[in-house]
Amino acid sequence: MSIIFCDSVFDQKKVEPDYEEEMKAAKKAGFQCFLISFEELISGNVSKALKYVNNTEENEIGIYRGWMLTPNQYDALYQGLLAKNIRLINNPEEYQHCHYLPYSYHKIKDFTPLTTWTNNLTTNAILEAVSVFKHCPIIVKDYVKSEKHNWERACYIPNASDIEKLTSVTNKFIELRGASLNEGLVFRKFEELEFLTDHSKSKMPLTKEFRLFFANKKLVSILNYWDEGNYGATKPDLEKFKEIADTIESNFFTIDIAKKQDGNWIIMELGDGQVAGLPNNADVDLFYYDLKESLI
Repeated sequence: MSIIFCDSVFDQKKVEPDYEEEMKAAKKAGFQCFLISFEELISGNVSKALKYVNNTEENEIGIYRGWMLTPNQYDALYQGLLAKNIRLINNPEEYQHCHYLPYSYHKIKDFTPLTTWTNNLTTNAILEAVSVFKHCPIIVKDYVKSEKHNWERACYIPNASDIEKLTSVTNKFIELRGASLNEGLVFRKFEELEFLTDHSKSKMPLTKEFRLFFANKKLVSILNYWDEGNYGATKPDLEKFKEIADTIESNFFTIDIAKKQDGNWIIMELGDGQVAGLPNNADVDLFYYDLKESLI
């Protein structure tokens, strides 16, 4: 089994510094590691991107650990590695299933905030998309990311029926995302979550959230989502989320969960495990050891 990491922008034979600790842990756990050029990949130069990936004698499973890719970019990586006898753990459809919220919403809708979306960025389309929320507070994001560190200006809308505020926040979100906007707009009902602390830089309120990694439908790891704040003895009951994990159309993915102020736990979103970050609090050696065990 192989782990494919992004290389350093300055040296294609060195790993991206943010993934250096992960690559050491992956090798220690017994994975073979390769480096690819993220810059060449997203520029469409797949052969150049993969020039340091060796052809394997037999078909083997590979896991990409790197920066987020669009579905088209991931498909190019998948096909390029397949030509070298490395089959990424998630095919392009499975990647998109967890990477783009609208593609997996039907799997988690009973356990996650009410959500709508639109690919049409006109005012009328946006008003139609948010009409279901009436006067409820909502947040805006795209199919993958929000501007949560610009909470007041480009994320949180206190009243979905306040057209002026809705327009202001949505336009600022679109402006900040720019060319990085993923597909369209997603609107979600805002839920009151249990407070953890204020972010040390953005001052955004952080809440008690956890990231669950699953591989082959087995729970690999449960990690504090935030590296700041005292979680205390807070621990969720995982049985419900394990049952949901069995229905997800992916072989390696994350479920981010959060505790509401009323004590109930909800799913915030899913993510493809290959592009989901490990919080700084993670025991990286243990993570890769448990990942290897889950894949055997």
